[in-house]
Amino acid sequence: MDVFSDPLMLARLQFAVTTMLHIVWPVFTIGLSLFLVLLEALWLKTGDVDYYRHARFWSKLFLLNFGIGVVTGLPLEFEFGTNWAPFSLAAGDFFGNILGFEGAMAFMLEAGFLGIMMFGWRRVAPAIHLFATCMVALGASMSAFWIMSANAWMQTPAGGVMVDGKFQVHSYAAAIFNPNMPWAVAHMWFACIETTLFVIGGISAWYVLRDTHVRFFAKTFRLAFVVALVVAPLQILLGDGSGVSVAEHQPAKLAAIEGHWQTNAPGQGAPWSLLAWPDKQAQDNAWSIEIPNLLSLITTHSLHGQVKGLREFPVQDQPPALPLLYYSFRLMVLLGFFFFALVLWTLWCGRGGGLGDARIARHRRLLRTWVMAIPLGYVAVETGWIVREVGRQPWIIYGLLRTEHGASPLPAAAIGTSLTAFTLIYLLLAVAFVIFARRILFKGPDLQLTPAPSRQPVTMEPVDGDDRRHAE
Repeated sequence: MDVFSDPLMLARLQFAVTTMLHIVWPVFTIGLSLFLVLLEALWLKTGDVDYYRHARFWSKLFLLNFGIGVVTGLPLEFEFGTNWAPFSLAAGDFFGNILGFEGAMAFMLEAGFLGIMMFGWRRVAPAIHLFATCMVALGASMSAFWIMSANAWMQTPAGGVMVDGKFQVHSYAAAIFNPNMPWAVAHMWFACIETTLFVIGGISAWYVLRDTHVRFFAKTFRLAFVVALVVAPLQILLGDGSGVSVAEHQPAKLAAIEGHWQTNAPGQGAPWSLLAWPDKQAQDNAWSIEIPNLLSLITTHSLHGQVKGLREFPVQDQPPALPLLYYSFRLMVLLGFFFFALVLWTLWCGRGGGLGDARIARHRRLLRTWVMAIPLGYVAVETGWIVREVGRQPWIIYGLLRTEHGASPLPAAAIGTSLTAFTLIYLLLAVAFVIFARRILFKGPDLQLTPAPSRQPVTMEPVDGDDRRHAE
């Protein structure tokens, strides 16, 4: 079937494109807002003016990223009403409320304190400014909570029943805190932090390699590395827990991402395929390189634990695009272990003061690897999202509402036109971001941004003259 003449496929493609082009921005917004809180808290605690200057420098990228994120996120809200009206009618009593919570409780909190965070350095007391920065970070993280809670509900619906094609909520708590929610929120939130840490560390490494503000950016490199040393292995553990949850609640998805077709017999472990080519039509792998018992060990933490094969499910209930699912999952996992290996390498290079201001520039291969890692966190997020969403198919609400029954009956031409328009606009916004971000990075930090605001409570006074220049 021609994708461009199929309204359902076009509607799915449009939501996939707009979501994947949008998700880049909130990932960095969430992670960088938390990093800004850390920088400002360190400045207030230590009095080191470099932390203040770092907060001012990185907040420029934050503001640019936040603006693009807002613009690219708006069409997604409208698509539920235009392209997915039957789904909105069926799930609106819960799903619509959750999106409303995200707008009112998270985005408004974030946007409300953004002005103080960006322009209030000399206009409010230091504690109030730190509070504003914390509220921006809290709003960004709350946004992730509500969005992922809504999406997790689509994966493991709970808290109500379908009555005459409409979901009736019996317990909002059970619906919000559905079985997939804890893993979904935690895994995504730490993905945002991990991605941001390697962006900050990579940009800092780039400055060091260029022999520009070496002492200044060595400080954020070390800070990003120390936090990543905790986050990288923790994210791997969260990924393992997420996989166990998928095996329990979405066994067809697990079988699809692992290319596992035949349920292993009692007392026999399920093999894990290192590489394979799943073939849905043949209901088998065209070829496979397998490690005995490892899938049972990974999934059930037992060498002989039973793992359902994909043949246990009707073909019409099996996920589509199996090779895409299979290799997206493996790329995501590979990148997770790459980040862990990179922080271990950095730890090795840092022994005996190897990451000190005078010696960090000697580790050029390590620094280049950090620079190359800048986009890889985004790749991991995108591949993870592919696994999450494509693996849920053919259900828009898992086990309750099929995707084909949730789409609006629109002409293919109308959806194709909006898809083309959105794609072009999103790409133009991405180009604009690159241009302005490049200007910020090549201009670098303002190390003459002196004097820094007093860390002591200040009397609110009008700002003028030279002080106005520094405030702005």
